Amino acid sequence: MKGHQYADLIAAYVTRNYAARGIVVYREVPIGKSIIGKNRRVDVLVVQPASNHALAIECKVQQSQGTADEKIPYTLQDLVALRMPGCLAYAGEGFSDGVLHMLRGSEVAAYCLPEPPALVPGSATRELDHVLALEFRWWDLLVEGRQPFDPRHWAALGGKFSNPDPSC
Repeated sequence: MKGHQYADLIAAYVTRNYAARGIVVYREVPIGKSIIGKNRRVDVLVVQPASNHALAIECKVQQSQGTADEKIPYTLQDLVALRMPGCLAYAGEGFSDGVLHMLRGSEVAAYCLPEPPALVPGSATRELDHVLALEFRWWDLLVEGRQPFDPRHWAALGGKFSNPDPSC
């Protein structure tokens, strides 16, 4: 998969799963200057017109060892310098261990590899789903399948923690 194909996949995934929440997805949107003074073009721009909020998504896929490793630190720095919320969606088996460590630890990177043609949310899209949920305040995505805390549970325990270890 080439870079533009991955960006199209991410745009299609976000559109298919979240357009009903009032977002509009754009591809290849020019937004200001990069950290080295070049005209910046964001791979995917997700806009929620009702709230006037947006999220820029840069997309990097690396199927085999190559030059994407060298681009990752720059892309992460450029996203942090972007004057709006931004995220790096990434996938592929070709990133070096060091770059994977950097991506997994980054505040602005999210693994995402939706499976065409269904593009259903799941474990391979969870990180980008969470970024979208946090940016657009879709709390239901974060608590999906969870029940609200029931204070009767606390009372049934006698108002004490159920963990017998007093050091916890």
